[in-house]
Amino acid sequence: DLPALYLRGGSIIPLGPPIQHIGESNPSDDLTLLIALDENGKAEGVLFEDDGDGYGFTGGEYLLTHYTAELQSSVITVRISKTEGLWKRPNRRLHVQLLIGEGAKLDTWGIDGEIMQIAMPSDFEASKLITTSKENRKKRLVADIIDSNGNWQLDQIGEFLPAHVLHLIHAVPLSTVGSIEDNIYWHDSTTGEFTLRPSSFTPKSLFQSFRKKELDQKIIGGNRIPKMANVEEGKVVTADVTSGEMLYEPILEEGVFRFDCSVDDRNAAFPSLSFTNSKLRDTPITVHKVPSYVPTFQCLRGQQIVKLEFPVGTSFYGTGEVSGQLERTGKRVFTWNTDAWGYGPETTSLYQSHPWVLAVLPNGEALGVLADTTRRCEIDLRTECRIRFTAPASFPVITFGPFPSPTDVLMSLSHAIGTIFMPPKWSLGYQQCRWSYMSDKRVKEIATTFREKNIPCDVIWMDIDYMDGFRCFTFNKERFPDPKSLVNDLHHNGFKAIWMLDPGIKYEKGYFVYDSGSKNNVWIQKADGTPFVGDVWPGPCVFPDFTQSKVRSWWANLVKDFTSNGVDGIWNDMNEPAVFEVVTKTMPENNIHRGDEELGGCQSHVHYHNVYGLLMARSTFEGMKLADKNKRPFVLTRAGFIGSQRYAATWTGDNLSNWEHLHMSISMVLQLGLSGQPLSGPDIGGFAGNATPKLFGQWMGVGAMFPFCRGHSELDTLDHEPWSFGEECEEVCRLALKRRYRLIPHLYTLFYMAHTKGTAVATPAFFADPKDPSLRKLESCFLLGPLLVCASIMLNKESDTQLLLPKGIWLSFDFDDLHPDLPGLYLRGGSIIPLGPPIQHIGESNPSDDLTLLIALDKNGKAEGVLFEDDGDGYGFTQGEYLLTHYIAELESSVITVRISKTEGLWKRPNRRLHVQLLLGEGAKLDSWGIDGEIMQIALPSDIEVSKLITTSKANRRMRLESVKLIPDVEAGSGQKGMELSRTPVELKSGNWSLEVVPWIGGRIISMAHLPSGMQWLHSRIEVNGYEEYTGLEYRSAGCSEEYNVIERDLEHAGQEESLILEGDIGGGLVLQRHISIPKDDPKVVRIDSSILGRKVGAGSGGYSRLVCLKIHPTFCLMHPTETFVSFTSIDGSKHEIWPESGKQIFEGDLRPNGEWMLVDKCLGLGLVNRFDVSEVFKCFIDWGAGMVSLEMWSEERPVSKESPLKISHEYEVREIS
Repeated sequence: DLPALYLRGGSIIPLGPPIQHIGESNPSDDLTLLIALDENGKAEGVLFEDDGDGYGFTGGEYLLTHYTAELQSSVITVRISKTEGLWKRPNRRLHVQLLIGEGAKLDTWGIDGEIMQIAMPSDFEASKLITTSKENRKKRLVADIIDSNGNWQLDQIGEFLPAHVLHLIHAVPLSTVGSIEDNIYWHDSTTGEFTLRPSSFTPKSLFQSFRKKELDQKIIGGNRIPKMANVEEGKVVTADVTSGEMLYEPILEEGVFRFDCSVDDRNAAFPSLSFTNSKLRDTPITVHKVPSYVPTFQCLRGQQIVKLEFPVGTSFYGTGEVSGQLERTGKRVFTWNTDAWGYGPETTSLYQSHPWVLAVLPNGEALGVLADTTRRCEIDLRTECRIRFTAPASFPVITFGPFPSPTDVLMSLSHAIGTIFMPPKWSLGYQQCRWSYMSDKRVKEIATTFREKNIPCDVIWMDIDYMDGFRCFTFNKERFPDPKSLVNDLHHNGFKAIWMLDPGIKYEKGYFVYDSGSKNNVWIQKADGTPFVGDVWPGPCVFPDFTQSKVRSWWANLVKDFTSNGVDGIWNDMNEPAVFEVVTKTMPENNIHRGDEELGGCQSHVHYHNVYGLLMARSTFEGMKLADKNKRPFVLTRAGFIGSQRYAATWTGDNLSNWEHLHMSISMVLQLGLSGQPLSGPDIGGFAGNATPKLFGQWMGVGAMFPFCRGHSELDTLDHEPWSFGEECEEVCRLALKRRYRLIPHLYTLFYMAHTKGTAVATPAFFADPKDPSLRKLESCFLLGPLLVCASIMLNKESDTQLLLPKGIWLSFDFDDLHPDLPGLYLRGGSIIPLGPPIQHIGESNPSDDLTLLIALDKNGKAEGVLFEDDGDGYGFTQGEYLLTHYIAELESSVITVRISKTEGLWKRPNRRLHVQLLLGEGAKLDSWGIDGEIMQIALPSDIEVSKLITTSKANRRMRLESVKLIPDVEAGSGQKGMELSRTPVELKSGNWSLEVVPWIGGRIISMAHLPSGMQWLHSRIEVNGYEEYTGLEYRSAGCSEEYNVIERDLEHAGQEESLILEGDIGGGLVLQRHISIPKDDPKVVRIDSSILGRKVGAGSGGYSRLVCLKIHPTFCLMHPTETFVSFTSIDGSKHEIWPESGKQIFEGDLRPNGEWMLVDKCLGLGLVNRFDVSEVFKCFIDWGAGMVSLEMWSEERPVSKESPLKISHEYEVREIS
């Protein structure tokens, strides 16, 4: 007998308490806001308050409050948008009631006047709230919604959906429906389609679809593909899929286009965090050019899928910090910043995210594609000549080009995302690091040894152990009692000092950083509004919310004060952000960032995760600038996003000491350069494990040519300084680093060009001739401008450098330091590069030093080059305090004239000698001296004299190669953490699989890659995890670490199936035998047959061994931990889905999987199926760890004889999951 009440979507109304008369009310009473969100997840409302009588309100004695609510990333933010009147806000509680549907409400309490954030419940929780509400209302509601004809009268709930999209136009007779829980029909007036919708669909999924603009009214120019909902087992599939060509508008400059799925999507896009200014992306320009390639899109289940098709012969590069091959066709990458210790070539998420692809077309032209989203994004290049991006809807796509060359694309990209910060010149020197130099005494010893041994070096790094208990901005009073004194000593010897700062701040009252941060409310919050606490190095930690300008300012001021200790540079590590002892290896995705509006506002962590490292680096950079405006900051960051180069250099993370990682480091540095980050390099020698002398020497030879040059190694490994591997390796390192320092003028000039023009510093060899398809996959050589570095390293096998040279004139040279463990150097015809003297550190250089010009003439007898000079630090160069000199050389009538063609800048030319070295071929040079700034003329020798010079040079080179002391090819010492990694694993590659096995440590499988999907299901370090087998109940018992022998190796090309049989002696007359095969008749499968065999069991024991148990212990990688689970049906028929939050689970008896269990990755739509013989497996274990899961199988425990071995036979196969 009461009227039904409905609140219109998009509205907020204020409610008061239940009172008996108006006089009972008080301004301090609890205030309730009743909220109904509209189709865009927004609502607004107003409340007027005054004395309730009189005319004071006409004089401003009142309070008029405008409230707003907005849903973004599953978080509803309720705030005041505007107030009017002179009244102060009463001190009162605020009760927010969010209407979910069917009378259900979500209740939250806060303080009126403060921002409130409410996490939307899960679908399951929302459904339970609605069901409970429906049950409570059922009797009253049924009477209200039956019309006079006995039909359901349900049009009132059409407010849930936009009227112009979906209309409830037909009610089902009551006799047919039976109860309110049954289904209703929705009708689409555009297509005429009836779509069956269960009434139990949850508003959360509905709101998410509104926020992401999936519905058809948001798509202009799209094609509707009607799809009936699936109501089986209560599941709802979206009724509408949208697709079509994307809309475009020109932005930024000619040749750059922005693409969106619709006009509404364009207007609703989040601000760009990759662009230097989001307005550049959002402001169209007027040009007449139209895009050459228009992407298509499909919106499905909340995901936006974008595809671009290119001509046959197109090659793909970029994708940021990625492992594996240089040319990316066939690869898939997921942009989700991840602590990826010991990553492999198939690892798909590393420390940084660059949703960017550089496409080089068959004609040599190039085009860049940026998916401008901070969310997790799949970059799928597995189909030839096609780029596919998949990320949560909606996001714009930006294309750059086609332009005439890849360099033109990178320059255009830099106009959007910015260029590399101008590095201080000292940062281009060699840098020595270790986890950790444990005391200031050890740091001084390292510095002294560099100088004593005449090995160039500019920087020594302090890893985390310099701190007091890993507390950032502190120093250990015992090991580093006087950091200022230490830095003064280092500066005196020509060294800079760089110190680490992590984002995890120890959760400890009394620690000044924690207390200050708490007072300023700077921490990332959980969904309930309390600070998130996660374990990192110090133990429990809180994390600054760098998405807020006030927090960045707070951090910057801490950095400013910290640098007063003599800090020259700062190293931001662990800033993915990494969190220990959680399966995701990071913080919960529903954590809250109260971001600035210009960054995207208040959002969950899933929105800001990939830019957390960028924003931390920005804060650190700004803090160093505050400390001294006359010095250039130097920041190194592990995590980053496209655009991070504006604030920081980077390195390629925690790599391994093996040949594969040495080779892979070249491609990784190049990919970063092709993605806008030119200042990068690997940990030379490898971070994890022990390098061999030859591996370290060759790595230093190549690494000395990388833009960023630093040696670094892990705790408890052997020393990895240049002198740590014997005198032969030490000499190679000395020669390599002297080369680098000779090339510093050239490198510094390249960085000036990168800073001012957006060009790359190190580029692939194909940049010399983008039209030549034979160059596009070369991975063992790279360019530094016109200088070609040929590493000749291919998994410890030298290759013929002559075959790697691009077309044209390339003249070899060296610094009288030719060595087989150093890369070959070639200068392109038509080029001039500047060289400096061999110095021990950058501070030794002087503008009046002799300047050398190395010249290679082109076929027309001409060459040109440029040299940039300034103070090497500070920002005087931005005010003209520099000298940029353009040199040219020209051959006419057997005379080469070298002169200056152009200069820029206010600097006067230093008074110095000029040394010209004209390359003739085979290392031969023609030397001449003069004065820089004056015209030099050099007589070219006759052909006979040139021939003699070349012959002499070849002979001298041969003699040098014969006389050098080669680095001994010996194994590193054992017994250290990481063991020795440089031995080459045994590879099995056939059908759908590629496996790597290390017989010398437990016969373990360290890599299991599924080739069709590009998924590396298993990847581990050599001495732990991966696929292991034990023979006892205790963890890592016999069989886990013993050396195995290869008994049999069959290769597919020999007519056999690809297989490997290993045996390890586990003592007591027992051997553990493992047969790994990829069957020819079933190449989708990897089969493993393992046995404990009694070979020499003594008669005294009755022919039986000790008690043994065969334990199969594979540890698989989790690409998407929150979307991954283990599924199986038990022997008793019960079905199980085991998720990471369940921890460790044991299944035995009839609860064991009935011969099959599957590791499912919902994001990938793939499952790794493990089939086994139930009669051989007595227990199954599932154990979730940080970014990994173990699926363990145990045999029975019993003695073994020759006649009664223990066996477990099983196999793996990848299955697509719908």
